[in-house]
Amino acid sequence: MSENEERNQLPQGWAWTSIGDVAEVSGGIQKQQKRRPVKNKFPFLRVANVGRGSLNLAEVHEIELFDGEIDRYRLEPGDLLVVEGNGSPDQIGRAARWRDAIKDAVHQNHLIRVRPGPAISASYLEAVWNAPAVSAQLWEVAQSTSGLYTLSTAKVKRVRIPLPPLAEQHRIVEALEDHVSRLDNADSTLDTCGLRLRRLRDSAVQRIMDGLAPCHEEHLEQLLREPLRNGHSAPATEAQDGIRTLTLTAVTTKNFTDANTKITSADPARVSKLWLEPGDIFVQRSNTPELVGSSALYVGEPNWAIFPDLLIRVRTNERVSPEFAALGLASPKIRAYYRSSAKGLAGSMPKIDQGVILRTKLPVPTPDVQLQAVEEAASYERQIARSLEQLTKISIRSRHLRAALLRRAFEGRLVPQDPNDEPSSALLARVAAERADTAKPARRRASRRPRTAPAQQEFDV
Repeated sequence: MSENEERNQLPQGWAWTSIGDVAEVSGGIQKQQKRRPVKNKFPFLRVANVGRGSLNLAEVHEIELFDGEIDRYRLEPGDLLVVEGNGSPDQIGRAARWRDAIKDAVHQNHLIRVRPGPAISASYLEAVWNAPAVSAQLWEVAQSTSGLYTLSTAKVKRVRIPLPPLAEQHRIVEALEDHVSRLDNADSTLDTCGLRLRRLRDSAVQRIMDGLAPCHEEHLEQLLREPLRNGHSAPATEAQDGIRTLTLTAVTTKNFTDANTKITSADPARVSKLWLEPGDIFVQRSNTPELVGSSALYVGEPNWAIFPDLLIRVRTNERVSPEFAALGLASPKIRAYYRSSAKGLAGSMPKIDQGVILRTKLPVPTPDVQLQAVEEAASYERQIARSLEQLTKISIRSRHLRAALLRRAFEGRLVPQDPNDEPSSALLARVAAERADTAKPARRRASRRPRTAPAQQEFDV
């Protein structure tokens, strides 16, 4: 028993066990040119389809299988699909249960299939896998020397979980589903409120920009003090002399902090003109359809970081202030223009180029009017930010409550124990014995000659 397990003693009838002892763990299919779907094509689940406790099947790709492979790789109801690797420790190992929504579906090699055996219910496996205790293990075992996080079938097999009696597993899941559904409804309401607040902010910005009419408009190309510039992307590094580089998240969230950067091995001479300056505006030239063309204004210290290739830098001249230009570029009409102008191959992230940005039309009012528009938008932003902050606090409390609920469930304190339940240790022992018997090769009985009856010994009477 590990030190952690010794600190977390389980109720009577429970046992610590490894995933490999209660489930079959296997990898998936690597996407290759020879597997381009032509004749024997089957639904193919990818990392993008798997969330934490949910599946997104809006877009499912296909893959070519060969003779006998469907029987080997077909997903079965109850299979747990685990994400093998992700750069973020918060997302590593996220998993969801397959409920047979699509016939004859298979999965890619970056998803690990965990098929529960007779000692564990599929719903309990999914619940305990997404619990904090398992997440903590995954962060520990998944980190590599490169700083990335990745799992393997061997690592998944070694993950330790608390296992209650089978009957109690069903009781725990039933109680969890009741409590979690309430939390899900509350979180859904929070998400709706947040969406409405953001839409209110967007409509306020557009109203301010529309109120500038009949102010004349000009293309952004006429309002620049220097040409647009793409950034530079280099591999991440742990070297002390690496160069801090923005991530797209910094622009998406309008949050320019160390957390939204990475250290890269960029050549200092090559990126000498890419250092951030206050007043720089950055536009995402490639991202998801919802985020392509989103922008943000940098107001921090100069020379703090450089920007990557997927961002385009905008530096305005004296005719428009950076704050006013950033306000206009973030307006719903201009964002819609960028989305409609984005191009990309099927399955790839849409892109806009510098030409699209240069053709952006912005109103050019007097400096006083620009300042008034910026201040009015800032006032709305402060009000909405306060409301969003309250929603965030409530959401954090909800997450803490969810974690506490799961912790209570897997410490045996959510539902009462029944002394009549078969202990997990007995069930595990029986399953192990059955598995061992199944694995034994059939013995060939050696042919024997019939024994000759021994001669009867004569005894003296």
